[in-house]
Amino acid sequence: MLSDKEKKMILDICNRLTPIAATIGADALNLFIVYPGAKTYFSHLDISPRSTHLRSHGEKIILAIVEAAQDISQLTETLATLQTLHAYTLRIDPGKFKQLFSHCLLITLACYLQDDFTEVAHAAMDKYLSAFVAVLAEKYR
Repeated sequence: MLSDKEKKMILDICNRLTPIAATIGADALNLFIVYPGAKTYFSHLDISPRSTHLRSHGEKIILAIVEAAQDISQLTETLATLQTLHAYTLRIDPGKFKQLFSHCLLITLACYLQDDFTEVAHAAMDKYLSAFVAVLAEKYR
């Protein structure tokens, strides 16, 4: 799946995201909520750009991605609570994770990391996010 070099690269990227998690998360969510079906999941929140709700939720998402990257081999254990929340409480279509949000996050990372977000870094993050969302969606089966 992920090589040691890719895991290190992902960890390096994630460590850079922690201090700006709210900003990165809010920007990725801003791209995500453009899709008509995605807005329904946030009807209880103020989803205007840079709103407190959007920044807070975006930060939670980024910090969960960062936490899971600390030991990628333990994704299922790390994401167990989030799996249940998203599958049974929030009932979010798992296709939205991979097809939409991961793509929005990759675009946001490219904007923030610019030249540091090389093709190799992009590919590694894409592989990691694919594994992350696959585990997150396991409870839907």
